Amino acid sequence: MHLTRRYDEEVPLKKVIVAGLLGGIVMIVWLVIVDGFLGFQRGIEMNQLDDERAVYAFLVEHAPEPGRYVVNPEVSADRAFPEDDPVFAVQYSGLGHADAGQEVLLGLVVVFLAPVLGAWLLSNASDRILSRYGSRLFFFSVIGVVFTLFGVMARFGLARYPLGDAAALSVHDLAAWVVAGLVVARFVRPADTSMVGLASHES
Repeated sequence: MHLTRRYDEEVPLKKVIVAGLLGGIVMIVWLVIVDGFLGFQRGIEMNQLDDERAVYAFLVEHAPEPGRYVVNPEVSADRAFPEDDPVFAVQYSGLGHADAGQEVLLGLVVVFLAPVLGAWLLSNASDRILSRYGSRLFFFSVIGVVFTLFGVMARFGLARYPLGDAAALSVHDLAAWVVAGLVVARFVRPADTSMVGLASHES
């Protein structure tokens, strides 16, 4: 006979939500340190042009409508694009600095909803995962890996980020998930457990 752990109650939904919200707070603190004070994301996403004012004036005149514009090299005589010439992209959301509050608000909603969703998925994991803190942290981090992979695919490509920048930003996102997971994994666990004896038969 051997003993196995059985959970008498599921993780309460209130506990899941609290864990997710706490994870969101930790994630925000992490992002403030890494991006606000250290400028990690700004160093990748906010490069400046040498003749920025002239380029800005050109874009205001020629790209007045919100959207994403792709600037290709001139096609050759056989109607094909040169293989090694650069392809540029210009993105304009239609927002200005006066609308920055909308971006911040949406970002906060996402930062809180994502860990809550991750905490809920963790709460529905198997007893084997829920029984150990390390397993819970690993499970939550794997959810972050999935989001990270989608981030790499969304960022890298023609007229998008270079692979190195896309990978760096995705690692930045994954680190935020792991840091949040340190808190979420501490709170998402069943409250009541019991030890049950199971008979084992050998043939």
